[in-house]
Amino acid sequence: MENIKVIVGLGSCGIAAGAMKTFREFGRIKESDRLDFELRKTSCIGMCYREPLVEIIDESGSYLYGDVDTKKVDEIIEKHIKNLSPVPEYIVSSDKFATEDKYFIESQVRIGLRNCGHIDPESINEYEARDGYTAIRKIAAEKISPEKLIQDVTDSGLRGRGGGGFPTGLKWRFARNNKSKKKYVICNADEGDPGAFMDRSILEGDPHSVLEGMIICGYATGADSGYIYCRAEYPLAIKRLNIAISQARERGYLGSDIFGIKGFDFDIMIKEGAGAFVCGEETALIASIEGKRGMPERRPPFPAESGLWKHPTNINNVETFVNIPWIINNGPQAYASYGTEKSKGTKVFALTGKINHGGLVEVPMGISINDIIFKLGGGITGGKKFKAVQLGGPSGGCIPEYLGHTKIDYESVNATGAIMGSGGMVVMDESTCVVDIARFFLDFTQKESCGKCTFCRLGTKRMLEILTRICEGEGKEGDLEILEDLADSIKDSSLCGLGQTAPNPVLTTIKYFRDEYQAHIRDKKCPAKSCKKLLTYTIKEDKCTGCMVCARACPADAIEGEKKQLHVIDQELCIKCGLCYTKCRFEAIALS
Repeated sequence: MENIKVIVGLGSCGIAAGAMKTFREFGRIKESDRLDFELRKTSCIGMCYREPLVEIIDESGSYLYGDVDTKKVDEIIEKHIKNLSPVPEYIVSSDKFATEDKYFIESQVRIGLRNCGHIDPESINEYEARDGYTAIRKIAAEKISPEKLIQDVTDSGLRGRGGGGFPTGLKWRFARNNKSKKKYVICNADEGDPGAFMDRSILEGDPHSVLEGMIICGYATGADSGYIYCRAEYPLAIKRLNIAISQARERGYLGSDIFGIKGFDFDIMIKEGAGAFVCGEETALIASIEGKRGMPERRPPFPAESGLWKHPTNINNVETFVNIPWIINNGPQAYASYGTEKSKGTKVFALTGKINHGGLVEVPMGISINDIIFKLGGGITGGKKFKAVQLGGPSGGCIPEYLGHTKIDYESVNATGAIMGSGGMVVMDESTCVVDIARFFLDFTQKESCGKCTFCRLGTKRMLEILTRICEGEGKEGDLEILEDLADSIKDSSLCGLGQTAPNPVLTTIKYFRDEYQAHIRDKKCPAKSCKKLLTYTIKEDKCTGCMVCARACPADAIEGEKKQLHVIDQELCIKCGLCYTKCRFEAIALS
């Protein structure tokens, strides 16, 4: 039993699902029964749809258990730990036998997520046991020049994973070529779309890899100071980052002449942001670090010329930095062997929405949307029809089902009108109203606009008003043309990426689902039967039992009928609240 390891996933997703209670229950029984197994913690394993997750490693192999609440702990301990008899009905992945979740694990190529779920994120020793800090040691031992290092990053084909896809090596070279004596490196960990879940998971699960990537960048560009800009709403990520920075300082990995490279001084600090979506834009982020209101500035000059406190600054996001140590250790060609001609390597996606297997997946560039949704994601929940996917976060675009063959690379995704973003992928089924989805995302970006640009501030507000009217059955002929004109003006007249991309959900849904908009406007109907004010509620004669539950629930007294007699809804009194539909136990309420 002393050779058995029990590892509980304690990322934010796992904790929210009850993993901390599971961890404590293992600890309680271990102590009360005087058991000798090793109890450890890790972070997000990626299989969020099966949280809480517990991995048990014994002499026979590795077994990952899913949905492990406190009720299952006792059984797992009794059968697996005490009697070395695994409980197959709870196992979601194992190196000993196949499971229904096998494809989710085996189809991934984990480079950015290589350590997540495998190490205790609060242990520098465990990071180093998996080649941690060997990349920067290699640079020091082989005396790799900054120029050679930048060329290796360029040859790898790595592009910025924050959404823009700008070549990382080229960005580093711009900063390197600036002759200023003071330079900065910033890690942007503040993206506000669903892909931010990915950034947060890496910060929580593998913080040292982010530090190592920033240290390497500092050496390559000639910077001596680094900032991690992380939203304060990620307390666990900030806690683990602080632990990692303290450990790195204690080992001499941050400070003066680090790793024996004479004259290379580098340290890292954390700046907690207020969660403003606009601060994902580089110049707004810089303003926030400087203590100013986070608002974008006109470019040029670009940050590589004049950034933080007017000094040259290189900014990359979390996923970009965690790829750097792997590239140095394995060589640029190994990284470039994945992906397509122009989009190399892998990409992490946060799968969410109407999908069976929601969570984090890392796949080679060039995989199709359908492969992600139906193979890794396990298809659509409830066996419903796949309708569209929102790719790129709130300012991304909706890609319809018939374009599901589209390859995931920057050029192919951009051609659809969507963007890669930082990896948010929201899956929709036939019950999703794309008009309401466009309204939902535009509501978010409109609220997050800093207000500096008139078209972004007011144009998105006017667009939101029109979309709201359409969803409430008050759409008018000409609304679509006004939306398209406003969208073009906002994109052309905004300083930063927020305004330039905010209209994307509207433009792509109009492009691919124009008939659904027209049904809302002309027919006053929602084909997805989602917009409440466009629904008509009627009672089915063959289903109604006269139980009167719907009549008692109706706040408008719009339902008439005696007990055990057929009920009728007065359409003039009906306020379309839907309570009758949700309360009926006999499926007697019809929607049209």
